[in-house]
Amino acid sequence: MKLNCLSCGHSVDLRDDYSDYNGQVKCFVCGALLTIRTEDGLVKSVTLSSRQTQSSDTRQPSMS
Repeated sequence: MKLNCLSCGHSVDLRDDYSDYNGQVKCFVCGALLTIRTEDGLVKSVTLSSRQTQSSDTRQPSMS
């Protein structure tokens, strides 16, 4: 599953463990935090987070 970063436009590749996920991911190109919600392997929503925070549900997707 892929989505484009709302900050820089880079294609972010999400691994299979993001198929049912609600939380933040970090763009490894520009460092922007995106809040995403996925269900059954489909992206349901993506928003650009207004601030960067360190939390246990912030994950960085794979670079492949």
